[in-house]
Amino acid sequence: MPELPEVETIHRGLYKNTIGLKITDVAVFLPKIINTTPAQFSNIVVGKTIIDAQRRAKIIIIELSNDYSLLIHLKISGQLLYLPRTTPIKKHTHIIFDLNNKYQLRFWDLRQFGYVKLLKESDVIKFFHDMKFGPEPLEKSFTLNYFRELLEDRSNARIKPLLMDQTFISGIGNLYADEILFYARVHPLRKPSSLTDNEINKIYQGIKKILDLAIKKRGSSVELYVDVEGRPGGYVPYIKAYNREGEHCSRCRADIKRIKIGSRSAYFCPHCQSL
Repeated sequence: MPELPEVETIHRGLYKNTIGLKITDVAVFLPKIINTTPAQFSNIVVGKTIIDAQRRAKIIIIELSNDYSLLIHLKISGQLLYLPRTTPIKKHTHIIFDLNNKYQLRFWDLRQFGYVKLLKESDVIKFFHDMKFGPEPLEKSFTLNYFRELLEDRSNARIKPLLMDQTFISGIGNLYADEILFYARVHPLRKPSSLTDNEINKIYQGIKKILDLAIKKRGSSVELYVDVEGRPGGYVPYIKAYNREGEHCSRCRADIKRIKIGSRSAYFCPHCQSL
């Protein structure tokens, strides 16, 4: 599933390429992924200009010139592609927006878990209020002291699932939670109540450093993720733990292990990240 660095990369690509463009037509091939009828969807978006592109948590927000916004969640396998109209259309392309520069914005999703919601501005505010997303980890307001306060409120949770909890912190998923804890040398089953001040500081540093580097490398293409131009991300060579079961730890040469926490896997070094 695309996480914060991947969604931020897509957001930046949209901001660079689509601001000021007009939607001249739209085709919806899979109505279940939108929240209106295809006819209503078309009536509202066609002829409107893209005036802004933003990101909140793992959701892309495309603002239109009529006080409506498109909220796009890629979920597990979604892609949002900005391509010339002449580019062959892949199977599992569910929405195509024609733009007035001979390009298209295409929503592709193999597993069909993603969505494109069309909402009025007031409904966008309510949507994010109801979602109860936690703080954005790369904002200046996300300080070490604030992070400590958040941990104190969830002192009995397991740290790996907690980092992935979108009401705790926005945007971190399975991959980057593993990498952050590897960086901090903290076992994924540890509880915040057991963490030392130094370990909390290292987790905080890991959140900032790893997410920032992953954005600079345009995300991680471990499965289906590509940016808006169809290019894979460049962060995979920097991955130390995630999906590295059986490989040697880059620090101590012990074998990376995998355990199940609920329905998700956690990858860690049993020597560097001992309980």
